[in-house]
Amino acid sequence: MRHPDDNSFAERRKTADAAKRELLKRFASAPKATDPEMQERLAAREAVAAAREARRAEREALKTAEAEREMREAAEAAAAAEEQDKAEAEARQAEINDRVSRVVADEAARKAERDRRYAARKARQG
Repeated sequence: MRHPDDNSFAERRKTADAAKRELLKRFASAPKATDPEMQERLAAREAVAAAREARRAEREALKTAEAEREMREAAEAAAAAEEQDKAEAEARQAEINDRVSRVVADEAARKAERDRRYAARKARQG
């Protein structure tokens, strides 16, 4: 059983040749690289690429500036924390020194009182 739209080999070959000729005609009529319209398109494409590159460079510069700012802030925060730690350590040391001097003063006062009592007892006995 044959289909009515079944093409024979010769018809298929003729259709393929026609398609190839059409393709070649389109290729031949396509604008060449030296055509002003093609040069205009190329220039527009290059302008778009240059603008894209400029935007990319600007984004990179902004990212770099932001990273530098964050590094600066981190360094300042670290310096402030270090300064605060140093101040706290100095305050602790001052408190320890004060406590030690009070203990030494109390000890000296007790010794002086003991020596006074000892001297008074010796004076009473002698």
